[in-house]
Amino acid sequence: MSYAAEVKKELTGRTVSDDAAKSELAALLQMNGASTWGMNQEVQVQTENPAIARRIYTLIKQIYPTAVVEVQVNQRAALSDRKKLLVVLQSQVDQILKELGVDPLGIDQEVPAWLLNSQKKQQAFLRGAFLAAGSVNSPEKANYHLEIYTGHEELAEQLVALMTNFDLQVKVTPRHSGYIVYMKRAEKIVDFLKLIGAVQTMLHFADIRIARDTRNSVNRMNNADVANMQRTAVAANSQVQAILTIQKEIGDLDELPAKLADFARARLDHPDGSLAEIGDILEISKSGANHRMRKLAKLADLIQSGGDFDLDNI
Repeated sequence: MSYAAEVKKELTGRTVSDDAAKSELAALLQMNGASTWGMNQEVQVQTENPAIARRIYTLIKQIYPTAVVEVQVNQRAALSDRKKLLVVLQSQVDQILKELGVDPLGIDQEVPAWLLNSQKKQQAFLRGAFLAAGSVNSPEKANYHLEIYTGHEELAEQLVALMTNFDLQVKVTPRHSGYIVYMKRAEKIVDFLKLIGAVQTMLHFADIRIARDTRNSVNRMNNADVANMQRTAVAANSQVQAILTIQKEIGDLDELPAKLADFARARLDHPDGSLAEIGDILEISKSGANHRMRKLAKLADLIQSGGDFDLDNI
């Protein structure tokens, strides 16, 4: 089961109040494209997800216990790879559509204010919208992404407004004759999942995200440590070679000024150490060690280029 399917499975098991049920059901019907059909003006809602079909059925029966509603297999799509289900509302059609603010013709897509006049109702509407047309990447993947698709610009704008009210940073972009409302920031995806009631899958997302971020941080530090060690090794080897060049030319490092001679011998005795470590051995600062090495490097350059040098005035 995909992570998005796990989220939806958790959401479809939630128990909600009648007011919240109306707001969630309104979103489910609008986002799934409820339509009237036949002489008796039945309302049909099609979905490939059995849990969503059961959720729509359950919410209708919770709010309208006498309504005639059933779940059917869509025979028109029987030959397709994925079974499509129809939730068919066969009674109280006008009343239910009016109370939920659903236009089966798809002309008026604005959600009525009375379905969104409290925080709980807004959360319920967002839950229904996600159940109907939402998806979220697994936190195991490198890119975090949550989106809700709608074919109507008005609904996209309303979703953006609702989510922004909850301090969720979202964007909207056109796609395939519709609109995608989406977010990319992991912490905001966690906030959204918590907001719509997917607490367990939200905690799972947060745990994996923290583990991923920790691993990435450790890897970055390890990579930085390796890079530092490589730079230290290259620098140390260059310094040793410079001192060996001097030693070959003058024969005895004691010919150098005492401080430089001491540093040169310490460098040769500890070829893998950093300048800071050589400084600690000689009980001088890192800047002092660096200063002495620069003098030795300059002398080595003079020797290699055939230039004149004076050991007493290095």
